[in-house]
Amino acid sequence: MDIEQMKVGFMEVFCYIVSCPNTKEALVIDPAGDEEAIVLRIKERGLNLKYIVNTHGHPDHTCGNFKMKALTGAKIVIHELDEQMFNGAHGKEIARQWGFTPSPPADIRVKDGDSFTIGDVSLSVIHTPGHSPGGICLLGEGNLFSGDTLFVGAIGRTDLPGASTEQFMKSIRARLLTLPGETIVWPGHDYGIRPHSTIQDEIRTNPWL
Repeated sequence: MDIEQMKVGFMEVFCYIVSCPNTKEALVIDPAGDEEAIVLRIKERGLNLKYIVNTHGHPDHTCGNFKMKALTGAKIVIHELDEQMFNGAHGKEIARQWGFTPSPPADIRVKDGDSFTIGDVSLSVIHTPGHSPGGICLLGEGNLFSGDTLFVGAIGRTDLPGASTEQFMKSIRARLLTLPGETIVWPGHDYGIRPHSTIQDEIRTNPWL
């Protein structure tokens, strides 16, 4: 698995280009701005983009879906609960009010335990509700793409529609902190002292845990 981390958009979301070094198939996680730069990088590396994956439905993470799909034809992937909440008429209006481009409908709706592949690389879906109803993390080859669930030294907000502090902490403790300590954490925003971490480092140093 090859991983390239890019900070994109005015909310400085971490976008990830994940690819198979053998087949050059790839997916992009949370393309939340600077879509032309993301696509240029994909082309420079000779990659074949198959999926546009959203860790959750908040518009700061899905605002790049429309342009990315138009430029690449890749399939949009999101958890079924956030597809229902954020890609309906009300969710699209919220996105516009926040100044974001609404996402097209998802091509693939996932749930906990699902997996998808790019070449020889497989990523599994971990449903981590609490920040949003359909928030997910992606796990593959010792790498955890944690979206707005777990940051370096912080966790996501629970004061937004559909959020739940109790559910969120349960998701983090039961689904993420039980992973092997050496699992690398790739967060959804650059909020910490470094751009990535590990589960064991977050257990040891994250004050919210």
